[in-house]
Amino acid sequence: MNKLFYPALFHKAEEGGFWISFPDFPECFTEGDDITQAYEMAVEALGLAVTSRKKEKEEIPAPTEIDKLSLEDGILVIVEFDMLEYQKKHNSRAVKKTLSIPAWLNEEATAMGVNFSQVLQEALKEKINADK
Repeated sequence: MNKLFYPALFHKAEEGGFWISFPDFPECFTEGDDITQAYEMAVEALGLAVTSRKKEKEEIPAPTEIDKLSLEDGILVIVEFDMLEYQKKHNSRAVKKTLSIPAWLNEEATAMGVNFSQVLQEALKEKINADK
């Protein structure tokens, strides 16, 4: 569930630019001065809505099928949200982890000057395909 795709409605704003709503996230609105900024703001707003619901252990809705949407004078745009990229951008603080490894492995790695944090980060990124 790293990449999510949700329909958004881009509405022309009277004062110029666009305002954006998400049928699946009624609390989620944003705006942009032009289509590029509006899309970027839509990705950020969707990210905030999804991660807020996830944090509060609320249901993350399935995307509404586009043929079931009422366009309400808006332009239908599918917004892609990459959970992993969002977390990298907004949640990069370091956290301390305690773990256990065999003594012989610790001695060998320490003797070689291995940076344990770096090795663990690299292994975890590979494991979850974070660099792809």
